[in-house]
Amino acid sequence: MTLRHIDAATWENTPTRQADPTWNLPKMIHLRAQEHPGQVAIERRDAVGVWRPMTINDFARRIDDFGRGLIGLGVEAGSRIAILAPPSYEWALIDLACLSCGAVTVPIYETDSAAQITHILADSDISLVFTATSQQAELVRSVADESVRIMALDQGAEREIAEASLGVEQNLLEERRDGVELHDLATIIYSSGTTGMPKGIELTHGNFIESFIQAYDFLPELINSPKSRSLLFLPVAHSLARFVMYALLAGQGRLAFAPDTRNLLSDIATFKPTMLLVVPRVLEKVYNAATAKAGQGFKGSVFSWATKQARAFSRSTAYAPAPEIEVTPGVGVPTADTSQITDPNAAGSPGPSFGLSTRIKIADMLVLKKVKAALGPNLHTIICGGAPLAADLAHFYRGLGLTLLQGYGLTETTGPIAVEWPSDFPPDSVGFPWPGNSIRIAEDGEILLKGVCVSKGYHNLPEETAQAFQDGWFRSGDLGAIDSTGHLRITGRKKDLIVTAGGKNVSPEILEDSLQTHPLISSVVVVGDNRPYIGALIALDTEMLPVWLKSKGLDTVDPAAAAELPLVRESLDRAIARANKRVSRAESIRRYRIVNAAFTVENGYLTPSLKLKRRAVLRDYASEVDALYADASQKEA
Repeated sequence: MTLRHIDAATWENTPTRQADPTWNLPKMIHLRAQEHPGQVAIERRDAVGVWRPMTINDFARRIDDFGRGLIGLGVEAGSRIAILAPPSYEWALIDLACLSCGAVTVPIYETDSAAQITHILADSDISLVFTATSQQAELVRSVADESVRIMALDQGAEREIAEASLGVEQNLLEERRDGVELHDLATIIYSSGTTGMPKGIELTHGNFIESFIQAYDFLPELINSPKSRSLLFLPVAHSLARFVMYALLAGQGRLAFAPDTRNLLSDIATFKPTMLLVVPRVLEKVYNAATAKAGQGFKGSVFSWATKQARAFSRSTAYAPAPEIEVTPGVGVPTADTSQITDPNAAGSPGPSFGLSTRIKIADMLVLKKVKAALGPNLHTIICGGAPLAADLAHFYRGLGLTLLQGYGLTETTGPIAVEWPSDFPPDSVGFPWPGNSIRIAEDGEILLKGVCVSKGYHNLPEETAQAFQDGWFRSGDLGAIDSTGHLRITGRKKDLIVTAGGKNVSPEILEDSLQTHPLISSVVVVGDNRPYIGALIALDTEMLPVWLKSKGLDTVDPAAAAELPLVRESLDRAIARANKRVSRAESIRRYRIVNAAFTVENGYLTPSLKLKRRAVLRDYASEVDALYADASQKEA
C-alpha cells in the first residue's frame, strides 16, 4: 500500500483494488463459488456438537433457494426486511437471500428494547421480520403494525420459505440480483449509540465491497486464504462483525458462528480458529480471569513476572519499517499535537535482548502458554475493535506470540477506516488509513473521514446528515492525532471531554482504559465536568469478585459488602495510583465511589458493542456523582 501525506493534517491510503460497478454482495458469493466451487466456506455445529462443513457452492445454492422463496412470499426490490437473531449461519443465509432479491436488510439487536424495535420498524418501513425464536417473534408482534409479517426460525420459517420457492423460476431471482449494483442501498443499521434513540445508518453494497476487497492484499492470510478459520461470536447486527462476515465469505476463508457466548470456550476449543474478532472487554475478561486465578503468594508472583516479560517482549518488537509514503508539495507541520506518539523512524524497536528472549521462553512455559491455550491451539491473530484497548493489555497479548490488529471505525464507516499492519504495533495507535480512505485532523482535533467505506448518511434524517459532513468530510465526533508516518491515535470523544471548574480539558478514556484491566473492576466512569477535580464511579465485577476474594483468603460477599473491605479498597487505591501516573496532577482521579450496580447491555448502560452509555450512567447515578464532591475537604483517593 502507499500512504500519501496530502497536507499538514491529511493522510490518504490509495486503494489496492477497484470494484466492478455491477458487483453486489450476493454476486461476490457467486464469484467465489465459480472460482472455488468445492472450497469449504462455512462450518455448522450439529446437535451432537460436531462441526459440519459446507462448500461455497452449496451455500450459494441455498441462498438462491431462500431468495426464490422470498420472492414467492411477495418480497419486492427495495422491500425492508428485519432480522432479529444471534450470529449464525441462518443470519447470513437470510441476509444474503434478501439482498439477492434487491431487498434492504435491517438488523435488530437481540438486546434492543421494545421502544427501540418500535422505532426501527416504523422508521425503516419494515414489511417482514425474521426472528430466531417464537419469544422474539412475540416481542416484535407486540409492537409491530398488523401489516408486518413475522416469521420465527424455530416455528418453521425455513419450511414456509421452501414451499414458497416452488413456483419461482431461478431466472427471476437472477434478474433481481443482476439489477442490484455497487451504489445501491444494502442495509440500514440502527446504531445503538451512547445517547438517545438509534439512528439508521445507510450503507451500500459498495461500502462493504470496496472496503473488504482491499483486505485481499492488505490482510491476505486472514481473508483470502483457505487456511483461515474464523469464529464469529459478536453480533452480526454490528457493522464490524458483518463486514468481517462478508469479507470471509467472499474471500477464501472458512467461517463459523458461536450464537451463545456461554459456549464460547467450548466452540473455540473444537472449531480451533486461526483468527478471532473481539471487543476489548473480551480480552479484559480473559486477562482478569487469569490474574484472579493466579491469586497471591508464589503463584501470583510468577504470573506477575510472566506478564511483565510478555509486555517487555512486545515493546521490543513493536515497530516495523514504515510503509512507502508519498509526500505532496505543501506538507507542513501537523496542526494537531502528536508528541505522545513515538516516531518509528526516530526510535525503532531494538528487538529482544538475549536475556529477554530467554525470560520470555521461561514465562511461556510457566504461564503464558496456558493463557493462550484458552484461545485455541491454532489462533495466531486477534482483531480488536469497537472501543479502545489499554496499551498494557495490548502488549500482553502480543507478548503471547499473537498478532494483535487494532483498528478504528464507526458504523458510519462500515467497519474499519484505520487498521494496524500485522507486523506493525506503535503504542497507542490504531494504525494507518484503510486503503481507499483518507483521514484528516481538524484544528480542534476532531477526526474527519472520507472514502469508499463512509456512509451516504442517516435514514430519514436529512438535517443530521448535513450536519455530519463538513466539505465532504464525515465528522466522526472522535478526537485524535496522526504522527509523521501516518499512525492514527484516538485521544477521546468530543462529547465526552470533561472540562473541570478550573478549565482543564480531560479525556476520561485514558484513565478508564487503564483501570478497566483490574480484575475487580467491571466498569468505571470518570467524572468531573464543571467540578473542582476528577472523580470516578466504579462498579465491581460480580463474576470475578468471588475468585479474587478466595485468592486473598476472604469469604465470598456481595459487591455492597466487598466495597467496605479494606483489601478491596487498598487494591483499588493502588490501581488508581498507577492510572494517575499516565496523566497530569490536574487530570488525576482524586476520589472515587464504589457503586452497587452492574452496567450491562440488558439494563441499558452498555451498547451491544459493550461501550458505556456515559450519559445514561451520569443521569441515573447523579446522586453518587454529587457525593464525590459533597465535602471536598474529605480525604481524596
